[in-house]
Amino acid sequence: MGGKLIIFSAPSGAGKTTIVKRLLEKHSDKLAFSISASTREPRTGEVDGKDYYFVSKEDFLHKIAKQEFIEFEEVYAGTFYGTLRKEVERIWAMGKSVIFDIDVVGGLRLKSKFPEEALAIFVNPPSFDVLKERLRGRGTDSEEKLQERFAKAELELSYADKFDVVLNNFELEVACAEAEEMVLTFLEK
Repeated sequence: MGGKLIIFSAPSGAGKTTIVKRLLEKHSDKLAFSISASTREPRTGEVDGKDYYFVSKEDFLHKIAKQEFIEFEEVYAGTFYGTLRKEVERIWAMGKSVIFDIDVVGGLRLKSKFPEEALAIFVNPPSFDVLKERLRGRGTDSEEKLQERFAKAELELSYADKFDVVLNNFELEVACAEAEEMVLTFLEK
């Protein structure tokens, strides 16, 4: 393998997806998005092969057995997410660095496998209450699922200090500018 990896991790609702999308819009010549595989059902508007590679649990487990993942995790009970080796190789073959929008455990796993090639950024929300409001505001989850997400988010916030840098997303425009500076500086190394 070869090339660089830019890892954005955070609890759901912290703003990492918005920051990653902004970086991709401005720097598509340098960065390409790593599309994760997932066993979850697509949300309204999500496209297979663009937002995620949506696969059955059986197919996902088969890919694990064939060692097709760089990293994977059962993020929620029965719901798997993972980074396909061929996805990273595809982006590096284009001469670009890979940018990830990935859960906290997956982000740390990637960083441990690529300690020199990866920049791991933890996106910190303004507060836990704001995070909860954002998740509720999406209107995509049942109360039971929200409680599961809140518990997971609380645990994930405790991992922030294990990342290379913590990016405070208290004001989106400021966070995007800081993220851009961090990423460009890392890519120039």
